Amino acid sequence: MNRFVGPLLALVLALAVGVGIYMSASDSFKRNRLITVSGLSGSEKIPFFKDTRVIEALAERGFAVDIHKAGSRQIATAFDLSNYDFAFPAGIPAAEKIRRTVRSSKSYQVFFTPIVIATWQPIVNVLTANGIAAQKNGYIGFDTLAYRKLIDSDTRWSALENNAGYPVNKMVLLTSTDVRKSNSAAMYLALMSYVANDNRIVKNESDFAPLMPFLKGIFMRQGYLESSSQTPFDDYLLMGMGKTPMVVAYESQFIHAATPSEGGIPDDAVLMYPEPTIFTKHIFIGLTENGKKLGELLEADEMLKQLAIEHGFRNDNRAYFNQFTHGLGVDLPETIFNVIEPPSYEVVEGMIQEIELAYQGGS
Repeated sequence: MNRFVGPLLALVLALAVGVGIYMSASDSFKRNRLITVSGLSGSEKIPFFKDTRVIEALAERGFAVDIHKAGSRQIATAFDLSNYDFAFPAGIPAAEKIRRTVRSSKSYQVFFTPIVIATWQPIVNVLTANGIAAQKNGYIGFDTLAYRKLIDSDTRWSALENNAGYPVNKMVLLTSTDVRKSNSAAMYLALMSYVANDNRIVKNESDFAPLMPFLKGIFMRQGYLESSSQTPFDDYLLMGMGKTPMVVAYESQFIHAATPSEGGIPDDAVLMYPEPTIFTKHIFIGLTENGKKLGELLEADEMLKQLAIEHGFRNDNRAYFNQFTHGLGVDLPETIFNVIEPPSYEVVEGMIQEIELAYQGGS
């Protein structure tokens, strides 16, 4: 019997090697057949494209994505877009600029997320006692007009009533990113320009010129500002309310951080929704035919849309968004009613340039 063992083992080994070679060749063949598309994206969407589930889903549909991180304003103004298949900025103003630059492009509204204020329950208690925050139907509202009055009067936390939860002498200020580089800050600028303009969208330079002292102040009073929306949000979670009592963020960041895979959020971390608020619409812009094919896929494919929701983004699958976020135990409004549109690209850019001059020592 022993004389059969050797040949049998050799046969098994040969089969195993053959299967291994076949599988390796098959995987290599599949990889070679993938359409590789290269594009620019804001930092908030990078985790989505780096998710192995997304990578595998895209590969099954014939795509490999080579993603490069860049600020939305930079994508619109500082890159030679002929070198890329797609651009994926955050916000309508940047997308508007890109569409004008590349006339043959096509846009896809893949998902969106509202601007929110990530804060802490003791901060909410202080703000509620002073009429700045209020419990709504399933969420906490933040009165932007009342906040503007606090800025105008240089109010400090220590001057607020019933402030035992945060008895510090710092100014009451939202922490944001650098408006010269980050879309979340540009949307914060758009929102506060609306409030400062008597609840009207700023339409031109004549509208925003008298508002600029206030609008410059909400950024310059903060000191050094990060260029990416992820860094101040990470500081918020890591360092607590001593460092960051209130930070301008995307709702998607909070939801994604609340997922078990990301470790969850502290028990006293909560969201406030500015009233009004503003949506950041993530507009995928196909610059080449392959880029357009990817845009069509991201806009229509149900699995990819569910994975986007699991990264915190909203899309037209409201049922799955509600199911997923309820499972995380975070309080979110299912529908957000008090939403404004941002000004045009030229108006937002004009306000940012005025703030840029102020940083450079101009008026």
